[in-house]
Amino acid sequence: MLRIVLFLVLIALAGAGSAWVADQPGEVVLTWGGWRASPTIPVFVLLLGVFAVAIVLLWSILTTIWRTPGRMRQRRHEKRHARGRQAITHGLLAIGHGDTALARRHAEAARRHAPNDPLALLLHAQSAQLEGNRDEAQRVFRAMAEREDTRLLGLRGLFIEAQRADDAVGAVMIAEEAIKLSPSSTWASHAVLGFRCARGDWSGALAILESNLSTGLIDKPTYRRQRGVLLTARALELESMDRDVARESVMEAIKLAPTLVPAAVLAAKFESEAHQVRRAMKLVEAAWLANPHPDLADAYAHVKLGDSARQRLQRVETLAAKTSADKPGHVEGQLAIARAAIDASEFARARAVLAPYINDPTQRVAMLMAEIERAEHGDSGRARAWTLRAVRARHDPAWTADGYVSDRWRPVSPVTGRLDAFQWQTPVASLPSDKGPTIESSAFEEAMLAAPPPKRVTAAPSESPVEPAAPAPAPAAQDNSPRAEAAKEVVPEASKGVAKETAKETVKETVKETVKDEPVLAPAEPAKPAPEPTESTPVAATPVFRTRADLGKPAPAPIPAVIPIVRAPDDPGIDDEGPSDEFTEQIGTPKAQAGGWRGFWSRWGA
Repeated sequence: MLRIVLFLVLIALAGAGSAWVADQPGEVVLTWGGWRASPTIPVFVLLLGVFAVAIVLLWSILTTIWRTPGRMRQRRHEKRHARGRQAITHGLLAIGHGDTALARRHAEAARRHAPNDPLALLLHAQSAQLEGNRDEAQRVFRAMAEREDTRLLGLRGLFIEAQRADDAVGAVMIAEEAIKLSPSSTWASHAVLGFRCARGDWSGALAILESNLSTGLIDKPTYRRQRGVLLTARALELESMDRDVARESVMEAIKLAPTLVPAAVLAAKFESEAHQVRRAMKLVEAAWLANPHPDLADAYAHVKLGDSARQRLQRVETLAAKTSADKPGHVEGQLAIARAAIDASEFARARAVLAPYINDPTQRVAMLMAEIERAEHGDSGRARAWTLRAVRARHDPAWTADGYVSDRWRPVSPVTGRLDAFQWQTPVASLPSDKGPTIESSAFEEAMLAAPPPKRVTAAPSESPVEPAAPAPAPAAQDNSPRAEAAKEVVPEASKGVAKETAKETVKETVKETVKDEPVLAPAEPAKPAPEPTESTPVAATPVFRTRADLGKPAPAPIPAVIPIVRAPDDPGIDDEGPSDEFTEQIGTPKAQAGGWRGFWSRWGA
């Protein structure tokens, strides 16, 4: 509407001006050499307007002719640029869905139509990476690193190629150059921080962390946590070399990250050495409430130097009581109590604490039960059964980062270089699944765990009601291998796998079967130390060996002594050359025993 009104106003002004010019009297005289003209004023104004329009038209024609070549060149350039951009677009899409041939074809078209376009260089480099041509990709990235507008992008590509080639030195040099150009580059700062932590350059890592905070890459809480992690790592490294610096670092770290487990453990150790027991206990308690850990329990138990094992047990019980039963970390407190109870020889207390977990034990629970059986009763059989059960038991929580399981805490992940990546959690590989167990429990394990604890029976030689047999001609290895008649007497119980007693004349043998559906005989091998005859489940009579049997013909192979316990096929047994257990050392059973009455009295210690 405004434009229409303005147009009408202009027309009115033009009409008024024309009427005014037409009403003007007089003439305009023009003289040029011998030529003379004297038009009226209206005619002169009209001729002047026509002349101006002609000049403008002529100037337009001339400028158009003059600019035509340039415009043609510009149009060709724009057309090539449009083709290059189209090739770049389709090439990046081809890279996105993994079409190598199409990406290479579009990359060549983009390089031909738009050779100086940064996106064309990027397409060329990525198509080379997709094909696996690393040399060509590195060449393009170097060309990009030499340009001002694509320098950071080229350095990033060279960094990735260096990582693929396992060139750690080259990768960190490229990252350091990139961080000099742009301190706010996230990938460069992350890479330099990870490399400096891997080299143990904690001062350099702290400098990078300060730069990340100043450039806004991390917030204040993240900065405090990561700084505490770096200070803890430096303190752990300098603990045995420069204790003053280590103490100063870990004290600052525990202020920045009070729930960090290794910081709390080391700080409590330094405070305990300085006789600041109450402060050390508070540091451990604060970390325990956030993340119960065995190292915290151990540090809490030994926070006061010189305490007895019972005092340490009481202190651990106090710490474990701070975690309620509905929290996931409650089991760590119970295992810590069991550990302290074993050290204090409170085996009943340890068994009571571990009772809720023995039906589905973890590896630590099974190993603690094995230690209890060995330390309380000297029962190497039950201890070995619990050890075998620990092999296939569920894994306990461990320090895990990016799928990597470590036996100790580390400041950075060895997989990705991420700072503060390790968490105390159950490894992914040990989580329960819908598949059945790979290794089923053996009959030996079930029999040993189902049997009651053994009782030590000590008997004098005069208490034996068995009369000695006829003396043998000479002391020799006891020939107690069962023959055909003895093999018929040994009948396995496959469903139960428990001990069975067979009596023949005045001799009793205890055989614990572990193989199902077929009888098991002692293998023909050199004589091994026989288990203690005084340790047996039945208390009615002391198990002894049967008398020597004179055979009519020589045996084709050496016949070993009868072994009271027939081991399962998957039982590794006892190494003859390795150290024996405590119970065997106490009894001191010889490797070869004589037969007859001499062997009988030698087995009774006469």
